[in-house]
Amino acid sequence: MTEVALRSVEDADLDPLFEFMRDPESVRMAAFTAKDPNDRAAFDTHMAKLRTNPNRYAITQDGRFVGTISSFVLDDQTEITYWIERAAWGQGIASQALTLFLATVTDRPMYGRAASDNLGSLRVLQKAGFKPIGTEIAYANARGAEIEETILRLN
Repeated sequence: MTEVALRSVEDADLDPLFEFMRDPESVRMAAFTAKDPNDRAAFDTHMAKLRTNPNRYAITQDGRFVGTISSFVLDDQTEITYWIERAAWGQGIASQALTLFLATVTDRPMYGRAASDNLGSLRVLQKAGFKPIGTEIAYANARGAEIEETILRLN
């Protein structure tokens, strides 16, 4: 069985993460992304800010970097976010990483959001105990349109 682990984000993770986060299919599924996923300067500026977050981790599969997971506070609500390399989708990595993360970061309630048609991400959140509490329509940069987003909560 594959070993999924969390560790600190390292400088060496940034180049592959930039590539993961500009993969066209990944960007389409995530929907709520940077305006221009190919803008490396904007990515670097954003990552410099995010790396000060103590609740941000690299996800590894058998020691190989495959994504990130973190929480952040927005409007007094703790939210979860993660990004998994597309080549690693469908292998249970996001679910295992989320389980590890939730054992470490115990802020509750915690909220998750996903495009309502991103069934894989919704499944990951629900397997971890997040329950749908509503939907909203929001502008998705990756799709250039307003789309429905499902909001979930873990108590």
